[in-house]
Amino acid sequence: MFHFLNKSKAQKPPSTSIYDIEINSLDGKAIDLSEYKGKMLLIVNVASQCGFTKQYADLQKLYDTYKNNLMIIGVPCNQFGAQESGSASEIQSFCQKNFGVTFLMTEKLDVKGSNQHFLYQWLTNKELNGKSNSTVKWNFQKYLINKEGQLVDYYFSTTNPASNKIVKHLNS
Repeated sequence: MFHFLNKSKAQKPPSTSIYDIEINSLDGKAIDLSEYKGKMLLIVNVASQCGFTKQYADLQKLYDTYKNNLMIIGVPCNQFGAQESGSASEIQSFCQKNFGVTFLMTEKLDVKGSNQHFLYQWLTNKELNGKSNSTVKWNFQKYLINKEGQLVDYYFSTTNPASNKIVKHLNS
């Protein structure tokens, strides 16, 4: 396993599998993404003070409906309008109290720029994900990964988590 933080985009990882990427949970424990092989992943950069924050409720409903075949991974990020300035415990408390969030939440990360976490390098770089290049435009941008660990597609903030664009893949 490896963890690329503060690395240039020119540096290539030893593997391009999403399952090899190291990341920590909101409470600081290592997350082994390979535990989710055979499930779809919906990775969403989240923020507590955003106009799209109400999507937490829809993400939770989606997770409750499909949790046997889906893991939602919320990734707190403070890069868009400083809308996620809280500490890990504040974020966790906010999500549980206001939206009953039980899906996986990671540590706060950079999803763009020179300190972009390797998870988001993988999600946004066709050379790594084998599918497409993208840039994270705002909070609540979503990336869908299939059961084999391949990028299916990405969806901008305006796409509701319960949208047919996403759900059709979960039902197939």
